Formats: sequence, structure tokens, C-alpha cells
Amino acid sequence: MKPDTSVKIGRLKLKNPVMVASGTFGEEYRELADIRSLGAVVAKTITLKARSGNRPPRLVETPSGMLNSIGLENKGLDFFVKETLPALTRFKAPVIASISGDSEDEFAALARALQKRKGLSALELNLSCPNVKHGSSEGLIAQDAEATGKIVSEVRRATQLPLIAKLSPNVTDITRIAVAAQDAGADAITLINTLFGMSVDIETRRPRLGNVHGGLSGPAIKPVALKIVWDAHKKVKIPIIGAGGIMGHKDAIEFILCGASAVQVGTANFVDPRSAVGAIEGIKEYLVKNKIKSVSQLVGRLET
Repeated sequence: MKPDTSVKIGRLKLKNPVMVASGTFGEEYRELADIRSLGAVVAKTITLKARSGNRPPRLVETPSGMLNSIGLENKGLDFFVKETLPALTRFKAPVIASISGDSEDEFAALARALQKRKGLSALELNLSCPNVKHGSSEGLIAQDAEATGKIVSEVRRATQLPLIAKLSPNVTDITRIAVAAQDAGADAITLINTLFGMSVDIETRRPRLGNVHGGLSGPAIKPVALKIVWDAHKKVKIPIIGAGGIMGHKDAIEFILCGASAVQVGTANFVDPRSAVGAIEGIKEYLVKNKIKSVSQLVGRLET
């Protein structure tokens, strides 16, 4: 029996549920992993103009995880359109652009500019960018249901591309934000982005990150991510893309059982560039072993 690993994320059709997460994988991996076999590639987050990012050090290893404070360093929209997108599309795996901005207008402008770009399959909104003012408060867009809804709504009006909202776990109740994204027109949500964290050097008595704090990813956050996916699955009707500490196929299947229709492999790519490919192979073997015809039959099937 050849199992069906295909999934649908809104109008986006993938041959399997395994994507590589934004900022963790690129065209330079071509000699290390079979990019063509991936369900999709989520490109590194871009902004309208180039950004230099935060001061170094920007990465530090932690127990069972990694902290990063890259600060959305990127070469901007024009470079993405001229260089990055053509380089990725030649591998025939669906390419999803990750976009971010400091305002509704910037998000919408990016969406309009990418609307008809050949080879682009969908947009993922990075709503965890800091220092964004909305109303009388300041913080992450994804920490505010109203701000999240406004951004998603503006982008929805600007593009017909499938729209994915990537949300932050650094909130009291993420299901409120997830519902706001859904109601504003998102086709899917990615859960979760990184958790706030710090690392300290006791010899120098200084933070190990140049930006003092950053985002924690890796296996350390998987239990948190699973719980969030489980909670959101009971509240939203749109597909969920699970992310957070997925190192192999067993982790991916856990997320799917909790309600994710697809998954993103991130930090694992820094450990083993073939992690995502290995996860795809492992999922197929699991389906065959358990005589399951389609991976979609596993979505949300956790028995409690």
C-alpha cells in the first residue's frame, strides 16, 4: 500500500505535510538535502526595505534548544524577487514567502508586490515582529487580537494568494488571536513562533545575546507548542501548521495527532540539514506500518 501523504492548506496543495520553517533553510542547502521532496519551503522573512538586524552575538545554544535574536535581518523585497525566489522555485517545491512590516500599509504593500510573482505559492505573515505600535499599546502584533485581525484583513484585501498567519506563544490565550486571524481571512495559522528567553554568562556577568533577549526554539519548546496546537484545534476551523521542536517524524506525528494538518521543521535543520526529508520518509513508514491510507486521517485524532 502506498499511503497518501498529500494535504491541503486552504487552496494550497502539498504533496506531503512537511515544510521547512522561515529563516532555517535556503537554496544553499541544495547539496545537503533533496529540496524537491519537501512539502514546501518557507523563505526567510522579508521586509519592504533591507534591514541590518540586531547586534551580535545573535545565536546561542541552550539546553535542548537555541536562542536567536536575528532581528529580521534581510535584503528586502527587491532582492527576494530578483534573487531568492527564482533560486528556490527551480527545485519545484512550493515556495511560501514570509513577510513582515511595521504597519498595516507595509504588510499590504508586500502582499501586492508578491501577488503575481511566478512560482510563489502562498504568504506567511510573521506577526511576531517587535516594536510595533498599535492603538495605545506597543509590542508584538500577535499579542493583540485586534491588531492581528487588522493586519490579516489588510493583506487579505491585497492578495488572492493563500494566507497563513504565524502566531506568537507569548500571550495569555493564543486561541483568541487564532480566532481573530481566522475571522479576518487567514487560510491557515502556524503555531508556534519562538518563546521569549535569555541566556547569561556568569563569568562576564553579561547576556550571551547582543540584544539581551531572543526567541527560544528547539525540543525545549515542543510540549508548549503541542498544547497550543491542541487548544487551537478545538477553536478554529482553518488548518493549523504545527511548529516548535520538531526533530523527526515522531515529533511531526505528535503535532498532527494534536490537530496540525502540516508541520514546519526549523531548528533541526541546523543540526541535520536532512531532518525534514527524514521526517517525510518516517511519516510514510508510519502510515504503512499502521495501515493508514492517508495522513489526513491522523489530524486531530489524539485519543483522550
